[in-house]
Amino acid sequence: MDPVAAKYIGAGIAAIGVGLAAMGVGNIFSSFLSAALRNPSAEGKLAPRLFFGFAVTEALGIFAFLVALLLLFAV
Repeated sequence: MDPVAAKYIGAGIAAIGVGLAAMGVGNIFSSFLSAALRNPSAEGKLAPRLFFGFAVTEALGIFAFLVALLLLFAV
């Protein structure tokens, strides 16, 4: 296999993580909205967990994007 083709394939596979992170963020916010609408008094307890989950999920998406860029341009 050509090394350039392998680099592009690896970067494409690494970029899948960006899409999965976007799906994870949507899942986090939909779950929060569902829980907050069912029990509005618990919204204050759930908000810190929402922001932590959002931050971790976005960080993983950014790391996946960084790996894809490193595979394309640095290796």
